[in-house]
Amino acid sequence: MNQGPGLRLYNTLTGQKEEFIPLDPRLVKIYVCGITPYDHCHLGHARCYLTFDLLRRYIEHLGYNLLYVQNLTDVDDKIIERANEMGVPIQELTRKYIKEYFRVMEALNIKPASIYPRATEHIPEMKEGISRLIEKGYAYQAGGDVFFEVSKLDGYGCLSGRNPEEINSLGARLELNPEKRNQADFTLWKKSKEGEPKWDSPWGAGRPGWHTECVVMSTKYLGEEFDIHGGGADLIFPHHENEIAQVRGLTGKSLARYWLHNGFLTYEEEKMSKSLGNVVLLKDLLETYSADILRLFFFNAHYRSPLSFTLDKLDQAAKALDRLRGALTNISHCLSETAGDTSEAAVPALSFDELSKEESEFYQQTEKSQQDFESALADDLHTPKALSVIFDLVAAVNQFLVLPMTPLRKRLLKKARDKIEEAKGVLGLSRGEKDYQKEVLGQDLLPLLIHLREKARQRRDWAEADWIREELGKLGIILEDLPGGTRWKNR
Repeated sequence: MNQGPGLRLYNTLTGQKEEFIPLDPRLVKIYVCGITPYDHCHLGHARCYLTFDLLRRYIEHLGYNLLYVQNLTDVDDKIIERANEMGVPIQELTRKYIKEYFRVMEALNIKPASIYPRATEHIPEMKEGISRLIEKGYAYQAGGDVFFEVSKLDGYGCLSGRNPEEINSLGARLELNPEKRNQADFTLWKKSKEGEPKWDSPWGAGRPGWHTECVVMSTKYLGEEFDIHGGGADLIFPHHENEIAQVRGLTGKSLARYWLHNGFLTYEEEKMSKSLGNVVLLKDLLETYSADILRLFFFNAHYRSPLSFTLDKLDQAAKALDRLRGALTNISHCLSETAGDTSEAAVPALSFDELSKEESEFYQQTEKSQQDFESALADDLHTPKALSVIFDLVAAVNQFLVLPMTPLRKRLLKKARDKIEEAKGVLGLSRGEKDYQKEVLGQDLLPLLIHLREKARQRRDWAEADWIREELGKLGIILEDLPGGTRWKNR
């Protein structure tokens, strides 16, 4: 495993950062609540699944094997209501939006989960779990429904900090359910209504409650207790609270050792909601902005902090990406020049005694950048600090490129490039998404155009050299002629 600072995660269950110690060091087990496929995915989905994609990437970077389960809730009140509105079968609706979900997750460069269990495929296990809760005295049947009686469980509210009395008071201000013994009790089995999907059960035809689905699917694939359970902060109550209640009733455990939740997302400081018409769909956003831009936007805030979405912030992320890619392109262009062998045989092990002041400072910053990057992510995935480390190194690279190049300096640049590329991999930044005009130029054609311009300058064909510079300028690309060669940047 990679050596570095120990990973510490903020555990919602305990309200503090804790050292991450997996139950089994051979296999880390993670469960993240998946989508209810009744509509297109929005920015809130992106924040959640990018957060846990980063978590799994960093855990894998540390050298652990990983089993990652993400469910699909393919039967739900919202699904039934939407299918009825559209006049389509429920299976057709869920199939459409599950397919769309996988498409946008791939576009965001989010690594797929190990398993995607579906609620409708686990109904027998859910009925069995409900029966056991009734036998243990934690649940009761009333009028075709089955409810979990929270007053029977000591410590209900351990995750959210809410207590049954507070929930009862809230229920009294809302629509009361006369079948419940207390309004804090939650549904495990819902009796069927006309036109809804249903399954036979000892309590009559119906379907399982939402909270029961995740308990069954997580424990089936990960065991009675596993390492990490994740989701958005909106799931802390009632969903995750009620998952813990059921598992404590069944096994006395808390399902997961670490409970992680990403913060809320707003639209220009206003809560996103369909009623306000400010929900941003991922499919629309990905037509204009690349996955790397969206990742930089989200990672510029800590995953637990509230985050406000604005187009200005996306444009800032796009400019930051230009700086990052520009530096890497300039390094590649510099290393491709025939100004000496940069291999270890030609340039033996680096020694501070042999380095100039500029070389020594650059080397030390490159080495320290890896330590600081690791420390930032080990501190509860502190991505703003991690990005700051990367872009400080990018700035140092741009300054170093001004110097005349030697084989030794090229080797130092190669080391810096390798550190940046490794960090990009951990953050899930890549060139795999759709490229735009300047990005294509930067990665493929720009080095050739710079080379052709240099040849024109050598033969004193100033007209052609100026024409290349002017045409690139129209695309927003500025060329700078420096002692170490020509480099480019975006306007």
